[in-house]
Amino acid sequence: MRPWNFAAGPSTLPLEVLQQAAAEMTDWQGSGMSVMEMSHRGRHYTRIRDEAEADLRALLAVPEDFEVLFMQGGASAQNAIVPLNLIGRNGLGRADYVLSGHWARKSLNEARRYGDIAVAATAESAARIDGRDYGPWCWLPPAAQWRVRPDAAYLHVCANETIGGVELPELPVMADLGAPDVPLVVDMSSDILSRAVDFSRVGLIYGGAQKNAGPAGVTLTFVRKGLLGHALPVCPSVFDYANVAGAQSMFNTPPTYAIYIAGLVFKWLLRQGGVAAMDAASDRKSRALYEYIDGSGLYDNPIHPASRSRMNVPFVLRDSKLNAAFLAESETAGLLSLKGHKSVGGMRASLYNAMPYEGVQALIDFMRDFERRHG
Repeated sequence: MRPWNFAAGPSTLPLEVLQQAAAEMTDWQGSGMSVMEMSHRGRHYTRIRDEAEADLRALLAVPEDFEVLFMQGGASAQNAIVPLNLIGRNGLGRADYVLSGHWARKSLNEARRYGDIAVAATAESAARIDGRDYGPWCWLPPAAQWRVRPDAAYLHVCANETIGGVELPELPVMADLGAPDVPLVVDMSSDILSRAVDFSRVGLIYGGAQKNAGPAGVTLTFVRKGLLGHALPVCPSVFDYANVAGAQSMFNTPPTYAIYIAGLVFKWLLRQGGVAAMDAASDRKSRALYEYIDGSGLYDNPIHPASRSRMNVPFVLRDSKLNAAFLAESETAGLLSLKGHKSVGGMRASLYNAMPYEGVQALIDFMRDFERRHG
Protein backbone atom coordinates (compact mmCIF):
# COMPACT_ATOMS: atom_id res chain seq x y z
CA MET A 1 0.00 0.00 0.00
CA ARG A 2 1.20 3.53 -0.77
CA PRO A 3 2.14 5.81 2.15
CA TRP A 4 -0.38 8.46 3.19
CA ASN A 5 0.77 11.86 1.91
CA PHE A 6 -0.43 14.80 4.05
CA ALA A 7 1.50 17.45 2.10
CA ALA A 8 -0.04 20.92 1.89
CA GLY A 9 0.68 21.31 -1.81
CA PRO A 10 1.58 19.98 -4.23
CA SER A 11 -0.44 17.30 -2.56
CA THR A 12 -1.72 13.77 -2.90
CA LEU A 13 -3.63 12.82 -6.04
CA PRO A 14 -6.17 10.00 -6.43
CA LEU A 15 -4.39 6.74 -7.19
CA GLU A 16 -6.83 6.04 -10.03
CA VAL A 17 -5.81 9.29 -11.68
CA LEU A 18 -2.11 8.51 -11.41
CA GLN A 19 -2.64 5.03 -12.81
CA GLN A 20 -4.65 6.29 -15.78
CA ALA A 21 -2.06 8.99 -16.51
CA ALA A 22 0.68 6.36 -16.37
CA ALA A 23 -1.21 4.09 -18.76
CA GLU A 24 -1.74 6.97 -21.19
CA MET A 25 1.70 8.52 -20.83
CA THR A 26 3.11 7.47 -24.21
CA ASP A 27 -0.13 7.05 -26.16
CA TRP A 28 -3.30 8.93 -25.26
CA GLN A 29 -6.29 6.83 -26.31
CA GLY A 30 -4.71 5.56 -29.51
CA SER A 31 -3.57 8.95 -30.75
CA GLY A 32 0.06 7.86 -30.92
CA MET A 33 1.07 10.82 -28.79
CA SER A 34 1.51 11.68 -25.15
CA VAL A 35 -0.72 14.54 -24.04
CA MET A 36 2.39 16.60 -23.37
CA GLU A 37 3.37 16.21 -27.04
CA MET A 38 0.07 17.37 -28.49
CA SER A 39 -0.63 20.65 -30.19
CA HIS A 40 -2.82 22.71 -27.88
CA ARG A 41 -4.94 23.60 -30.92
CA GLY A 42 -5.26 20.06 -32.24
CA ARG A 43 -8.48 18.05 -32.04
CA HIS A 44 -7.22 15.65 -29.36
CA TYR A 45 -6.21 18.32 -26.90
CA THR A 46 -9.27 20.43 -27.72
CA ARG A 47 -11.40 17.51 -26.58
CA ILE A 48 -9.39 17.17 -23.35
CA ARG A 49 -9.72 20.85 -22.57
CA ASP A 50 -13.42 21.08 -23.43
CA GLU A 51 -14.26 18.05 -21.29
CA ALA A 52 -12.25 19.47 -18.39
CA GLU A 53 -14.20 22.73 -18.49
CA ALA A 54 -17.54 20.97 -18.87
CA ASP A 55 -16.82 18.66 -15.92
CA LEU A 56 -15.59 21.56 -13.77
CA ARG A 57 -18.71 23.54 -14.55
CA ALA A 58 -20.86 20.54 -13.65
CA LEU A 59 -19.03 19.93 -10.36
CA LEU A 60 -19.47 23.50 -9.13
CA ALA A 61 -22.70 24.37 -10.98
CA VAL A 62 -20.94 27.35 -12.58
CA PRO A 63 -23.49 29.75 -14.08
CA GLU A 64 -23.35 30.69 -17.75
CA ASP A 65 -22.50 34.30 -16.90
CA PHE A 66 -19.11 33.16 -15.57
CA GLU A 67 -16.05 32.42 -17.68
CA VAL A 68 -13.94 29.43 -16.66
CA LEU A 69 -10.27 30.09 -17.36
CA PHE A 70 -7.24 27.81 -17.14
CA MET A 71 -4.30 30.10 -16.41
CA GLN A 72 -0.66 29.88 -15.36
CA GLY A 73 1.38 31.40 -12.55
CA GLY A 74 -0.52 30.02 -9.58
CA ALA A 75 -2.40 32.04 -6.99
CA SER A 76 0.70 34.17 -6.49
CA ALA A 77 0.37 35.47 -10.05
CA GLN A 78 -3.33 36.11 -9.46
CA ASN A 79 -2.33 38.40 -6.60
CA ALA A 80 -1.20 40.80 -9.33
CA ILE A 81 -3.57 39.72 -12.10
CA VAL A 82 -6.67 40.48 -10.00
CA PRO A 83 -5.87 44.16 -9.34
CA LEU A 84 -4.49 44.58 -12.86
CA ASN A 85 -7.91 43.53 -14.16
CA LEU A 86 -10.29 44.90 -11.57
CA ILE A 87 -8.90 47.82 -9.60
CA GLY A 88 -9.64 50.23 -12.44
CA ARG A 89 -13.19 48.97 -12.80
CA ASN A 90 -14.88 52.10 -11.46
CA GLY A 91 -12.07 54.58 -12.06
CA LEU A 92 -11.20 55.06 -8.37
CA GLY A 93 -8.39 52.54 -8.01
CA ARG A 94 -9.49 51.25 -4.60
CA ALA A 95 -9.81 47.72 -3.24
CA ASP A 96 -10.34 46.21 0.20
CA TYR A 97 -8.77 43.07 1.69
CA VAL A 98 -9.57 40.86 4.66
CA LEU A 99 -6.37 39.75 6.40
CA SER A 100 -6.85 36.18 7.57
CA GLY A 101 -3.26 34.94 7.45
CA HIS A 102 -0.10 34.52 5.40
CA TRP A 103 -1.70 34.19 1.99
CA ALA A 104 -4.15 37.04 2.46
CA ARG A 105 -1.24 39.24 3.56
CA LYS A 106 0.73 38.24 0.47
CA SER A 107 -2.24 39.10 -1.73
CA LEU A 108 -2.63 42.52 -0.11
CA ASN A 109 1.05 43.40 -0.37
CA GLU A 110 1.06 42.63 -4.07
CA ALA A 111 -2.14 44.61 -4.70
CA ARG A 112 -0.63 47.70 -3.07
CA ARG A 113 1.58 48.04 -6.15
CA TYR A 114 -1.48 48.95 -8.20
CA GLY A 115 -3.78 51.14 -6.13
CA ASP A 116 -5.29 52.30 -2.86
CA ILE A 117 -5.66 49.16 -0.74
CA ALA A 118 -7.45 49.18 2.62
CA VAL A 119 -7.77 46.49 5.29
CA ALA A 120 -11.44 45.65 5.81
CA ALA A 121 -10.72 43.32 8.75
CA THR A 122 -7.71 41.60 10.25
CA ALA A 123 -6.80 38.73 12.55
CA GLU A 124 -3.18 39.84 12.98
CA SER A 125 -3.56 40.49 16.71
CA ALA A 126 -4.42 38.16 19.57
CA ALA A 127 -8.06 37.86 20.63
CA ARG A 128 -9.99 36.58 23.61
CA ILE A 129 -12.99 34.58 22.44
CA ASP A 130 -15.36 32.54 24.58
CA GLY A 131 -13.04 32.86 27.57
CA ARG A 132 -9.93 31.61 25.77
CA ASP A 133 -6.99 33.52 24.34
CA TYR A 134 -6.13 32.94 20.67
CA GLY A 135 -2.94 34.12 19.01
CA PRO A 136 -2.59 36.14 15.81
CA TRP A 137 -4.01 34.40 12.74
CA CYS A 138 -5.70 31.75 14.91
CA TRP A 139 -9.19 33.19 14.53
CA LEU A 140 -11.30 35.01 11.94
CA PRO A 141 -13.11 38.31 12.46
CA PRO A 142 -16.87 37.82 11.91
CA ALA A 143 -18.15 39.27 8.65
CA ALA A 144 -20.41 41.62 10.60
CA GLN A 145 -17.25 43.39 11.78
CA TRP A 146 -15.76 43.90 8.32
CA ARG A 147 -15.58 47.49 7.10
CA VAL A 148 -15.86 47.59 3.32
CA ARG A 149 -15.75 50.83 1.36
CA PRO A 150 -18.88 50.94 -0.81
CA ASP A 151 -16.87 52.42 -3.69
CA ALA A 152 -14.14 49.77 -3.62
CA ALA A 153 -13.49 48.04 -6.94
CA TYR A 154 -13.63 44.68 -5.12
CA LEU A 155 -13.25 42.96 -1.75
CA HIS A 156 -10.66 40.17 -1.55
CA VAL A 157 -10.80 37.26 0.90
CA CYS A 158 -8.81 34.05 1.25
CA ALA A 159 -11.29 31.27 1.90
CA ASN A 160 -8.75 28.92 3.50
CA GLU A 161 -5.29 29.61 4.90
CA THR A 162 -3.11 26.55 4.39
CA ILE A 163 -0.43 27.71 6.83
CA GLY A 164 -2.58 29.02 9.67
CA GLY A 165 -5.33 26.43 9.36
CA VAL A 166 -8.30 28.81 9.32
CA GLU A 167 -11.22 28.70 6.89
CA LEU A 168 -14.20 30.96 6.24
CA PRO A 169 -17.29 28.93 7.19
CA GLU A 170 -19.25 30.66 4.42
CA LEU A 171 -18.86 33.48 1.94
CA PRO A 172 -20.48 36.77 2.91
CA VAL A 173 -23.33 38.53 1.14
CA MET A 174 -21.93 41.88 0.07
CA ALA A 175 -25.26 43.66 0.59
CA ASP A 176 -25.12 42.62 4.24
CA LEU A 177 -21.75 44.40 4.47
CA GLY A 178 -23.22 47.63 3.13
CA ALA A 179 -21.44 47.23 -0.20
CA PRO A 180 -23.88 45.62 -2.64
CA ASP A 181 -22.02 46.90 -5.69
CA VAL A 182 -18.60 45.61 -4.61
CA PRO A 183 -17.67 42.27 -6.23
CA LEU A 184 -16.28 39.60 -3.90
CA VAL A 185 -12.97 38.08 -5.02
CA VAL A 186 -12.06 34.78 -3.36
CA ASP A 187 -8.79 32.87 -3.23
CA MET A 188 -9.99 29.26 -2.97
CA SER A 189 -6.68 27.60 -3.74
CA SER A 190 -6.91 25.07 -0.93
CA ASP A 191 -10.64 24.42 -0.55
CA ILE A 192 -11.92 24.59 -4.12
CA LEU A 193 -14.10 21.57 -4.96
CA SER A 194 -14.45 20.62 -1.29
CA ARG A 195 -17.74 22.47 -0.86
CA ALA A 196 -20.42 24.08 -2.96
CA VAL A 197 -20.03 27.68 -4.08
CA ASP A 198 -22.87 30.20 -4.20
CA PHE A 199 -21.80 32.09 -7.31
CA SER A 200 -24.46 34.72 -6.70
CA ARG A 201 -22.21 35.98 -3.90
CA VAL A 202 -18.97 36.30 -5.87
CA GLY A 203 -17.50 38.15 -8.79
CA LEU A 204 -14.30 36.16 -9.17
CA ILE A 205 -12.76 33.00 -7.73
CA TYR A 206 -9.26 31.74 -8.33
CA GLY A 207 -7.14 28.89 -7.04
CA GLY A 208 -4.01 26.97 -7.84
CA ALA A 209 -4.96 23.39 -8.69
CA GLN A 210 -2.12 21.71 -6.80
CA LYS A 211 -3.97 21.19 -3.52
CA ASN A 212 -7.45 19.94 -4.32
CA ALA A 213 -7.87 19.81 -8.07
CA GLY A 214 -4.75 18.51 -9.79
CA PRO A 215 -1.02 19.16 -10.17
CA ALA A 216 0.95 22.37 -9.98
CA GLY A 217 0.97 24.39 -13.19
CA VAL A 218 -2.65 25.34 -13.81
CA THR A 219 -4.72 27.94 -11.99
CA LEU A 220 -8.51 27.71 -12.05
CA THR A 221 -10.19 31.09 -12.48
CA PHE A 222 -13.91 31.83 -12.53
CA VAL A 223 -14.82 35.40 -13.47
CA ARG A 224 -18.19 37.01 -13.95
CA LYS A 225 -18.45 38.17 -17.57
CA GLY A 226 -19.52 41.65 -16.51
CA LEU A 227 -16.12 42.16 -14.87
CA LEU A 228 -14.20 41.63 -18.09
CA GLY A 229 -12.75 44.50 -20.08
CA HIS A 230 -11.44 46.72 -17.27
CA ALA A 231 -7.75 45.82 -17.30
CA LEU A 232 -5.26 48.58 -16.56
CA PRO A 233 -3.21 49.77 -19.55
CA VAL A 234 -0.08 48.25 -17.93
CA CYS A 235 -1.68 44.80 -17.65
CA PRO A 236 0.22 42.30 -19.82
CA SER A 237 -2.06 41.10 -22.59
CA VAL A 238 -1.56 37.48 -21.57
CA PHE A 239 -2.98 38.30 -18.11
CA ASP A 240 -5.99 40.27 -19.33
CA TYR A 241 -8.99 38.12 -18.39
CA ALA A 242 -10.87 39.36 -21.47
CA ASN A 243 -8.13 38.12 -23.76
CA VAL A 244 -7.87 34.75 -22.02
CA ALA A 245 -11.64 34.29 -22.07
CA GLY A 246 -11.91 35.33 -25.71
CA ALA A 247 -9.31 32.73 -26.67
CA GLN A 248 -10.84 29.95 -24.52
CA SER A 249 -7.73 29.86 -22.31
CA MET A 250 -5.49 29.55 -25.37
CA PHE A 251 -4.32 33.14 -25.77
CA ASN A 252 -0.89 31.59 -25.31
CA THR A 253 0.11 27.94 -24.98
CA PRO A 254 -1.71 26.69 -21.86
CA PRO A 255 -0.27 24.22 -19.31
CA THR A 256 -1.63 21.33 -21.32
CA TYR A 257 -0.51 18.38 -19.22
CA ALA A 258 -1.58 19.97 -15.95
CA ILE A 259 -5.03 20.64 -17.44
CA TYR A 260 -5.20 17.02 -18.61
CA ILE A 261 -4.44 15.72 -15.10
CA ALA A 262 -6.91 18.18 -13.57
CA GLY A 263 -9.49 16.90 -16.02
CA LEU A 264 -8.88 13.34 -14.81
CA VAL A 265 -9.35 14.57 -11.24
CA PHE A 266 -12.65 16.19 -12.21
CA LYS A 267 -13.89 12.91 -13.68
CA TRP A 268 -12.75 11.09 -10.54
CA LEU A 269 -14.67 13.58 -8.40
CA LEU A 270 -17.81 13.04 -10.46
CA ARG A 271 -17.50 9.29 -9.97
CA GLN A 272 -17.20 9.78 -6.21
CA GLY A 273 -20.45 11.72 -6.05
CA GLY A 274 -19.23 15.22 -6.80
CA VAL A 275 -18.72 18.17 -4.50
CA ALA A 276 -21.53 17.12 -2.15
CA ALA A 277 -19.70 13.87 -1.43
CA MET A 278 -16.41 15.71 -0.92
CA ASP A 279 -18.13 18.13 1.47
CA ALA A 280 -19.46 15.27 3.59
CA ALA A 281 -16.10 13.49 3.50
CA SER A 282 -14.28 16.65 4.55
CA ASP A 283 -16.59 17.02 7.53
CA ARG A 284 -16.02 13.42 8.57
CA LYS A 285 -12.23 13.47 8.18
CA SER A 286 -11.61 16.78 9.90
CA ARG A 287 -14.07 16.11 12.72
CA ALA A 288 -12.38 12.84 13.57
CA LEU A 289 -8.92 14.42 13.73
CA TYR A 290 -10.02 17.49 15.67
CA GLU A 291 -11.95 15.38 18.17
CA TYR A 292 -8.90 13.25 18.83
CA ILE A 293 -6.62 16.26 19.24
CA ASP A 294 -9.10 18.03 21.55
CA GLY A 295 -9.31 14.97 23.79
CA SER A 296 -5.57 14.39 23.87
CA GLY A 297 -3.12 15.25 26.61
CA LEU A 298 -0.16 15.53 24.24
CA TYR A 299 -1.47 17.43 21.20
CA ASP A 300 -3.13 20.82 20.83
CA ASN A 301 -4.78 22.73 17.99
CA PRO A 302 -4.43 26.51 18.46
CA ILE A 303 -7.31 27.60 16.18
CA HIS A 304 -10.66 28.90 17.41
CA PRO A 305 -13.19 26.11 16.73
CA ALA A 306 -15.46 28.30 14.59
CA SER A 307 -12.53 29.17 12.31
CA ARG A 308 -10.92 25.75 11.95
CA SER A 309 -10.01 24.60 8.48
CA ARG A 310 -11.29 21.27 7.21
CA MET A 311 -8.44 21.16 4.69
CA ASN A 312 -5.35 21.91 6.81
CA VAL A 313 -5.18 20.85 10.46
CA PRO A 314 -2.20 22.33 12.33
CA PHE A 315 -1.29 20.87 15.69
CA VAL A 316 1.55 21.08 18.17
CA LEU A 317 3.00 18.67 20.67
CA ARG A 318 2.83 20.20 24.13
CA ASP A 319 6.37 18.96 24.64
CA SER A 320 8.22 20.35 21.62
CA LYS A 321 11.24 18.16 22.42
CA LEU A 322 9.24 15.30 20.94
CA ASN A 323 8.83 16.95 17.52
CA ALA A 324 11.80 15.26 15.88
CA ALA A 325 10.80 11.84 17.17
CA PHE A 326 7.20 12.37 16.02
CA LEU A 327 8.25 13.27 12.50
CA ALA A 328 10.78 10.46 12.19
CA GLU A 329 8.44 7.80 13.56
CA SER A 330 5.45 9.00 11.53
CA GLU A 331 7.44 8.81 8.30
CA THR A 332 8.58 5.30 9.17
CA ALA A 333 4.91 4.45 9.71
CA GLY A 334 4.09 5.65 6.19
CA LEU A 335 2.65 9.04 7.17
CA LEU A 336 4.40 11.64 5.04
CA SER A 337 4.82 15.44 5.04
CA LEU A 338 3.43 16.19 8.50
CA LYS A 339 5.94 18.91 9.36
CA GLY A 340 4.27 22.30 9.82
CA HIS A 341 5.18 25.36 7.78
CA LYS A 342 8.49 26.91 8.83
CA SER A 343 6.76 30.15 9.86
CA VAL A 344 4.59 28.48 12.51
CA GLY A 345 6.34 25.20 13.29
CA GLY A 346 4.61 22.21 14.79
CA MET A 347 2.74 19.75 12.60
CA ARG A 348 0.15 20.02 9.85
CA ALA A 349 -2.07 17.39 8.26
CA SER A 350 -3.68 18.38 4.97
CA LEU A 351 -6.93 16.53 4.32
CA TYR A 352 -7.70 17.34 0.71
CA ASN A 353 -10.25 15.51 -1.44
CA ALA A 354 -7.83 12.76 -2.48
CA MET A 355 -7.01 11.87 1.15
CA PRO A 356 -9.40 9.07 2.14
CA TYR A 357 -10.81 8.58 5.62
CA GLU A 358 -8.56 5.53 6.00
CA GLY A 359 -5.51 7.79 5.81
CA VAL A 360 -6.85 10.06 8.53
CA GLN A 361 -7.65 7.04 10.72
CA ALA A 362 -4.10 5.78 10.20
CA LEU A 363 -2.79 9.14 11.39
CA ILE A 364 -5.03 9.11 14.46
CA ASP A 365 -3.96 5.56 15.30
CA PHE A 366 -0.31 6.57 15.07
CA MET A 367 -0.85 9.70 17.16
CA ARG A 368 -2.63 7.67 19.81
CA ASP A 369 0.17 5.10 19.93
CA PHE A 370 2.82 7.83 20.02
CA GLU A 371 1.03 9.49 22.93
CA ARG A 372 0.81 6.21 24.78
CA ARG A 373 4.57 5.73 24.44
CA HIS A 374 5.71 9.34 24.95
CA GLY A 375 2.91 11.17 26.69
